[in-house]
Amino acid sequence: MPTFPQYNMEGTQTGEIELPDGVFGQEPNRALLHQTMVAALAARRQGTASAKTRSEVAGSTRKLWRQKGTGRARVGDRRPPHRVGGGVAMGPRPRSHRQRLPQAAKVEGLRSALSARAQSGDLIILESFELPAAKTKALQTILDALGVSGKTLLVLPEPNELIWRCGRNIPGLVIRPAVDVNILDVLLARKAVITRDAIPALEARLS
Repeated sequence: MPTFPQYNMEGTQTGEIELPDGVFGQEPNRALLHQTMVAALAARRQGTASAKTRSEVAGSTRKLWRQKGTGRARVGDRRPPHRVGGGVAMGPRPRSHRQRLPQAAKVEGLRSALSARAQSGDLIILESFELPAAKTKALQTILDALGVSGKTLLVLPEPNELIWRCGRNIPGLVIRPAVDVNILDVLLARKAVITRDAIPALEARLS
């Protein structure tokens, strides 16, 4: 098991902790990381873009002028794609962008992401986490003591509405319970702060 420093809320190292190999000690699979992240980004897309075809736009189907004798090019109605106000040729239609990915691949991708964070030193293990006051400033003080700023992932053992309400005004801070952490949360954050109590929940989920 890899050994990692452990900190308190004042930012002082209080000892070391052994992290489970199955979650933080894997050799990152770069190909799987990429595939899993692309699938996660695709799942976020709404897929609601839509353009009207020539059969859907408003306008008469009457032939604009007679076929012969006007000296002008022959035309049909006013709704083909090459006319102003006409339909769109091969435009976007509502669809799902989701990519099917096996559950085992998602689990292995998250393991790789957490292991990569641990190996790069962007992982902070917090001995305990309890806000001294239900204020955003109290949470910001803890983050400042740990030396983290910008995009940060805070992993808790279980959902905590009080901490979430205090942290939602801090730019770049993402708060997740261990059961809801996904690969985008880990890879898009500059630092991942994980409480010691959340590690067994992560291990149980990814075992």
